[in-house]
Amino acid sequence: MQPLDYGRSFLIGTAPENEVRFWVESRTRIVDERTGVEEEYVQAASCKSEDTFAAAHLFYDDNYDFLPIFGPQWGIVFRRRAWLNPNYKSIVPAASLWDGMKHRLVEAADCRELTTNAEVLDATRAFLPLVAQTEVRNETTALRAVIEYPVKTMNTRRRDCIYQVDTGPVAFPDLTVRRDRAVDGISLAFVAFNAPHFADFVVEEPTPIRSGGAEGEAVAAVYHYSRLLSLPARNRLFAVTA
Repeated sequence: MQPLDYGRSFLIGTAPENEVRFWVESRTRIVDERTGVEEEYVQAASCKSEDTFAAAHLFYDDNYDFLPIFGPQWGIVFRRRAWLNPNYKSIVPAASLWDGMKHRLVEAADCRELTTNAEVLDATRAFLPLVAQTEVRNETTALRAVIEYPVKTMNTRRRDCIYQVDTGPVAFPDLTVRRDRAVDGISLAFVAFNAPHFADFVVEEPTPIRSGGAEGEAVAAVYHYSRLLSLPARNRLFAVTA
């Protein structure tokens, strides 16, 4: 995958009542190694529920986070409310979302892979846009995925020349099960890594709210990033220079 220039990559709807434009926040390519079939899912940035083009009071009272993902056949809309709403994840035909989306995915015209920690720190301190690709694979299911995303938070330490990426949300695919629709296995997650060979994820799922701290009684539940996973991975970092 040639890295995208995420500062210039967008989706725009074709519905005449709202040609909504979304900034691209990540993309995930899922590969079925048994069949050779590839599917690419493009995740847009989150916004809030709104009464679009109203004369006043533009945000809904019972407001929720709204985040869409667009695939070749199916799309996902995540609606996260302050309570455990049943329609948190809706899977719909992609063509039904704003009458289908036009993709403007601009590949980085000039980028270079950062192969050493010193190169990563130098590019970070030079304020270059950074893009990461995290490749994961499941041996049993023969499913593989490349998750690509702009690095929005980068931790560095000069004295021992180390770094740590912490970014999200990304479209995280569960590769442990072969499904009729790959879209059914996609969740939202944040990703972190500080080495080329593994990546840690914290995945959004129903999470109890406890009174009196982490060991208290569960009194309610919400969707929250709480499930921790550590996976073997191949991580690559790129600096976009033009």
